[in-house]
Amino acid sequence: MLKNDLLLRAARRERTERTPVWMMRQAGRFDPQYRELRQKTKLPLERMFRTPELAAEISLLPKRIGVDAIIFYQDILTPLAPMGAEFIFRPGPVLESPPRTCSDIEALRQYDPCEKLGFVTETLRLIRDSLAGDLPLLGFAGAPLTLAFFILEGKSPGKQPANARRLMRTEPAVLHLLLDRLADMTADYLAMQIDAGVDAVQLFESVGDLLLEEEYREFAHPYHVKILSRLSRKVPTILFVKQQPWVDMMATSGADVLSVGTCVDLADAQRRLGGKVAFQGNVDNRLLVSGSMDVIDRAVRECIDAGGQEGHILNLSHGLLPETPFDNACRFIETCRATVAHSERKTSRAIQEA
Repeated sequence: MLKNDLLLRAARRERTERTPVWMMRQAGRFDPQYRELRQKTKLPLERMFRTPELAAEISLLPKRIGVDAIIFYQDILTPLAPMGAEFIFRPGPVLESPPRTCSDIEALRQYDPCEKLGFVTETLRLIRDSLAGDLPLLGFAGAPLTLAFFILEGKSPGKQPANARRLMRTEPAVLHLLLDRLADMTADYLAMQIDAGVDAVQLFESVGDLLLEEEYREFAHPYHVKILSRLSRKVPTILFVKQQPWVDMMATSGADVLSVGTCVDLADAQRRLGGKVAFQGNVDNRLLVSGSMDVIDRAVRECIDAGGQEGHILNLSHGLLPETPFDNACRFIETCRATVAHSERKTSRAIQEA
């Protein structure tokens, strides 16, 4: 039994006494304690990810600022290494020999994540032991198209992923071959995390903002459906698609929660689809970099009002930026925990006046 199950109840579209909150990339570079650990260990990121004691310690850092869930410290590229696509970070991700042909893609290996990624399950075990039921633990994976863009570019795809675009235009069957293999691997990887005890999982389509609607429909959405259908609804599932407005299509993915960006009117989405899915988001992550405390307070309260306190998890439009002041991130959490949705306040006042 979890002592704090707000997030899981919100994911099930239940009314909660307050809106649960966490932040994508909450265990990362904005946190001075994280930077101190990086300086102390002097390990490259790929080594840190593979050191369970260190990864667990980093994962738990946000607990001290009042988040309602812990997401484990890892990278979306981690499960690619056993396939034959191992990225190193110097400082950004680099793949030495990106696949360029159909035969290169066919050479990518399928594998059993329980055999090859034991450091992930050990990290999860250590986090669960330390949490002792205080908070839910979130697992995650990169979505196939996002992983494909990284693999084909051999680095972060940026805004102009030329190799991935070429394959999308001229050899879509080859891209679908890669996506199908990545979907099988991702489903197995998430199933392993669920078996290891995570309470919910999030699928990250971090290249969503690069896609036209027809590209999303052909190259992203079918693989979300494939992965989520394989998880048999064992735990709540969250689908994050970066700055993509097609929530009606996202709602047919099988995800329990849609994590949406600032391009989505959250109140409208709740009115239209709140009976089918819960929502996560959608405060602008850039606002936490330069916004005043008053601006952050207002954005949090407006988002909570738009989401209501039924089927809404407060989060950002995307991950915390590394230049985010630590105090601003803390204020985001504190304001959420102190805020009741406007509709709830009106109800309370009406009861008092009666």
